[in-house]
Amino acid sequence: YKRRGITPELTSKPLLNPFIWQIIFFRNMNEQSLYIRLIEFGTPEYDECLALRNEVLRKPLGLEFNPEQIEKEWDQACLAASDESGRIVACLLLQTLDANHVKMRQVSVAPEWQSKGIGSQLVKASEQWARRHSFQVMQLHARDTAVAFYSKLGYDADGEQFYEVGIPHLRMVKAL
Repeated sequence: YKRRGITPELTSKPLLNPFIWQIIFFRNMNEQSLYIRLIEFGTPEYDECLALRNEVLRKPLGLEFNPEQIEKEWDQACLAASDESGRIVACLLLQTLDANHVKMRQVSVAPEWQSKGIGSQLVKASEQWARRHSFQVMQLHARDTAVAFYSKLGYDADGEQFYEVGIPHLRMVKAL
């Protein structure tokens, strides 16, 4: 962050939603805030997250979401980072696997916000959420291009490379 002149700060904020964080970025004396919060399934904000996920993750592979895929997400937690105008710039899903394991899915950051620490802060927020809900292990399927990112955040490879949506992935896990 320091090389880019950006210093992120994560603080808990007691706003209307009890699960919300404010991230403050400083850029050459200009302060910019991002807010991480839970998004409810079926809301306009959820649709905005879906559009971001589609743009960042699906379209580059020539894929689109179908209604059946979206319907299966109703019971998954959605965390999103919004800029000061309220526009969602990053999001991810958390899927309960069992009483101890949760799976992080569909991590998406808008292109203009990539490589600025937003993804890392969103992952850290998801880990806090998982701990608050008594999960002991976070797992994910990392695209081969994202393995180094998750490794830096303490995730370990678990198993051999496999293909999902036509591209190489690696299962990664982290004890919470």
